[in-house]
Amino acid sequence: MPSLRLALAQVNSTVGDIAGNAASVRRWTRRAADSGAQLVAFPEMMLTGYPIEDLVFRDSFVAASQDALRQLATDLAADGLGDVAVVVGYVDADGPAPTSSDAVRGRGRRDASALLLGGKVKATYFKHHLPNYGVFDEDRYFEPGDSLTVVRFGGIDVALTVCEDVWQAGGPFAAARRAGVGLVVNINASPYELNKDEVRLPLIQRRAAEAGATVAYVNMVGGQDELVFDGDSVIVNARGELLARAGQFAEELLVHDVEIEPAPATGTPPPAPATSAESLRGEDSGADDMGIERVELDQQPRPVTDGPAVGGIAERITDEAEIWSALTLGLRDYVDKNGFRSVTFGLSGGIDSAVVAAIAVDALGPERVVGVSMPSGYSSAHSKDDAADLAKRTGLDYRTEPIQPMVDAFLANMSLSGLAVENLQARVRGVILMALSNQEGHLVLTTGNKSELAVGYSTLYGDSVGGFNPLKDVPKTLVWKLARWRNADAARRGGEPPIPESSITKPPSAELRPGQVDSDSLPDYEVLDAILTGYIDRDEGRAELIAAGHDAALVDRTLRMVDIAEYKRRQSAPGTKISIKAFGRDRRLPITNRFREGV
Repeated sequence: MPSLRLALAQVNSTVGDIAGNAASVRRWTRRAADSGAQLVAFPEMMLTGYPIEDLVFRDSFVAASQDALRQLATDLAADGLGDVAVVVGYVDADGPAPTSSDAVRGRGRRDASALLLGGKVKATYFKHHLPNYGVFDEDRYFEPGDSLTVVRFGGIDVALTVCEDVWQAGGPFAAARRAGVGLVVNINASPYELNKDEVRLPLIQRRAAEAGATVAYVNMVGGQDELVFDGDSVIVNARGELLARAGQFAEELLVHDVEIEPAPATGTPPPAPATSAESLRGEDSGADDMGIERVELDQQPRPVTDGPAVGGIAERITDEAEIWSALTLGLRDYVDKNGFRSVTFGLSGGIDSAVVAAIAVDALGPERVVGVSMPSGYSSAHSKDDAADLAKRTGLDYRTEPIQPMVDAFLANMSLSGLAVENLQARVRGVILMALSNQEGHLVLTTGNKSELAVGYSTLYGDSVGGFNPLKDVPKTLVWKLARWRNADAARRGGEPPIPESSITKPPSAELRPGQVDSDSLPDYEVLDAILTGYIDRDEGRAELIAAGHDAALVDRTLRMVDIAEYKRRQSAPGTKISIKAFGRDRRLPITNRFREGV
């Protein structure tokens, strides 16, 4: 049985940095060649980065992608890498943008994959299944492909597919079985959410059985605005056996020798279609109506001169480690890709700012993190002590800017009381952080969690001020869990826990009035988060929430808080998505909306 040495380049691209992304392909192809790889695959839209959103409407951007692809093929050959087959994602077009008056159905922008070899673009494929749910809007941008590209390379038939093609039965994978391919290369930009790695592997196993072929699945790593990509690239054979698996949240080259069924001789009838029972495991079968375009390469794979390459199977990590890795990677890439030197935020001594501080230090290093204590007349001694203690533990740049004189100056000129005075304190703190940002170039981080964002428990232009929010998709109960995990992880490694124990154990408080605690305004977070998960993540209505055992009056109160806070959420900073439904791209509701559950 023929063997092919595959390399899956699980790498980090940057949207719009076409030259930089092409250079990355050249570097990683060199590493693949040095490992003896005969074919190396890169993620979806590697050349342009992903997602490109409305950049796809610009003819100049699409042309730059197309030009870069051809130049990359030439440059790889000039690098002495023309004998390595390179599969790479890019943006192509065979028609105008859908926004054009000249747009024609069946022609337009394409989410594409190309195979480069010998200094040429030898084959291309257009993504067939276009996702239009959650964070995806691909029906808005692209036209679906209707033909599967099958490349014969060294006696092996290789099918090219892209991301969502693997998430749906039928289409390319049904066509791959009909074509009798031995290998399906699936290139991805599949965003992270908790436990998605547990969904991917069974999914790929179903597709491998459906196609009757080995599937090589390569996924991107890195952060792009709200999204973070976790890698977790895999190779699965036609029997569903996991052959190799990369780790998560780090660039990696997964190299593995795969035995693959040889291509059938010309004129051999195709294999029988897969039955639902043998390949789909209860999943509905999709349509098998794609054409097949065959490309035969006249160049043979480069010889393999060393022993078998075994990619290995990376160990899985705990949920808390997975989330922490996603949050640190998302923050690091947002800061670095947008050119910020450092970050700053209010360091109050409370649990949220403590966890943000620990994430920032892990992501960027303490020398790039500025924590600012901004005590008022209501700030407790233990909060100030906890902030100073955390700064000492982590080594971040710690500063103190008392706000009471500034608050008093406002109150000497305006007659304010009650909530207005509480919010004034938060807004003075926001002004201080933005002033430091302007003066010293820091990116301001806001520290509110998903629970607070859901119910509007924040001050607009106050504690919500900032350019990025690491905890935007992290419920309050999970914030505590992450804090305990991070401290325990430090202890296991022989280091000092970064978060003071009292920041974890004391009752949460905004400390904007004497004796204030969150429970004055909100239900217990364990109860609140359970309601929010049902209402926000699962779109459950009032009746379903009450049927699940939640108190009716508490459900009504919580849903009202969520509904009337939409205008605040629309103005909130972006933050890393870790759940099935994050605020922002995932959940789109009108601000002006009189519909209320149960009314």
